[in-house]
Amino acid sequence: MEIIRKKELSFIKNRFKSIPIIGILGPRQCGKTTLAKQFCTKIPKKEIHFFDLENPNDFSALSNPMAALEDMPGYVIIDEIQRMPDLFPILRVLADQNKKTRYLLLGSASPDLLKNSSETLAGRISYLQISGFDIEYAGPDQSQKLWIRGGFPRSFLAKSESESFQWRQDFISTFLERDIPALGFNIPPQTLRRFWMMLAHYHGQTFNASELGKNLGVSDHTAKKYLDILTQTYVIRQLYPWINNTKKRVVKTPKIYFRDTGLLHAILQLKNKHDVLGHPKLGASWEGFALEQFILKKGLRPEEVFFWSIHSSAEIDLVYFENGQMHGVEVKYSDTPKITSSMKTAITDLGLKSVTILYPGKKSFKLAPKIFASPI
Repeated sequence: MEIIRKKELSFIKNRFKSIPIIGILGPRQCGKTTLAKQFCTKIPKKEIHFFDLENPNDFSALSNPMAALEDMPGYVIIDEIQRMPDLFPILRVLADQNKKTRYLLLGSASPDLLKNSSETLAGRISYLQISGFDIEYAGPDQSQKLWIRGGFPRSFLAKSESESFQWRQDFISTFLERDIPALGFNIPPQTLRRFWMMLAHYHGQTFNASELGKNLGVSDHTAKKYLDILTQTYVIRQLYPWINNTKKRVVKTPKIYFRDTGLLHAILQLKNKHDVLGHPKLGASWEGFALEQFILKKGLRPEEVFFWSIHSSAEIDLVYFENGQMHGVEVKYSDTPKITSSMKTAITDLGLKSVTILYPGKKSFKLAPKIFASPI
């Protein structure tokens, strides 16, 4: 079964009309290569030049990139671009020389980890960040399955729960043992695995670098570095606090979420829905899933989403701006969501235009002025 990502294909087609280079970024195995191949289906084969930098032959072929690429017409697709970041200055020259050639770069790391590629290619590149499947592609009737297994195509489409769980276990091992070292980080895989396991218990909570560092036997600075690596490889989301002008004691530490709840469940050894429903992290798991789906649906960038919290008083799970107005989102794993004092405080203190309560039901309804309940 192949799911066609029409929205992303439209983005690539439209951006290539004015931009010579597009970078498709996202975690490994989320479907970047499949998306690139879908884009190429209507392009003559002679105009497509595909390089996979995990293939030793392709890597060797680009050891002298100027000679290899300068006369190539059509579309040049380079997969796993993070393995050869020195290509970016060359691509800037080629993009300026070959006005009709288009370059599609696929990578599993953020521009920050790609040695400031956004600066090297400023004005010439547009980024498209993708995740695994979301509800829009999986279908609303598959939301439970998407929550439990996560959105990585091979996990979501696996024939059985056990096959899906095993794929995620294998993914985690490969990611820690091969992918992180390939980015130039000399961190023992077992250390990063322990750190990841600790993070699973912080899912949906504020990050405590000192506590995690102490438990891991490293400094709080090193613990923060580990977190940033996992964030920049798209497996962890850091949700930063919104700091408004107030005399109240606002929380200033980021909250952390596994962007894919399937990976969270695999780390916690939760093999199926029954295991998830009986686990203490049930509510936090569903909260992370609901927030991630909302962020993807709205197309919000990491720097556009926040949470808001006052010490021992009030909080709101997500705040964002739309058409110049601030809105709030609360997540409740309940069939009967209710208004809380925190929502009222947030509306007053932040001047929220609205608060949406995401819940696992099937009907949308209004609870009060500015407060609405919505099924995920």
